[in-house]
Amino acid sequence: MYAIVDIAGQQFKVEKGKKLFVNRLEGGKGDSLSFPKVLLTDTDGNVKVGTPYVDGVTVKATIVDHLKADKVLVFKKKRRKGYQKLNGHRQCLTQILIDEIA
Repeated sequence: MYAIVDIAGQQFKVEKGKKLFVNRLEGGKGDSLSFPKVLLTDTDGNVKVGTPYVDGVTVKATIVDHLKADKVLVFKKKRRKGYQKLNGHRQCLTQILIDEIA
């Protein structure tokens, strides 16, 4: 069984026992979360598509850790003009564990 869920404005395919990295969420380590915005569910070939959400289905998860992603370097340069700019960015992430799709 899997589901497509809207978490913080992004869509993820989730299954029970799967770990995900999502944008930073409120809460501490070990806190429970529930996501009611389920767009699609699939149970052994029985597919339910919501309009826009599937009624009566929620995904429950637990926060595993808060961390930062790898650094992404943004380098800008204009040739023959003496202009170059280097900027770095690290995205704040939350790792969650999917407990159940109920």
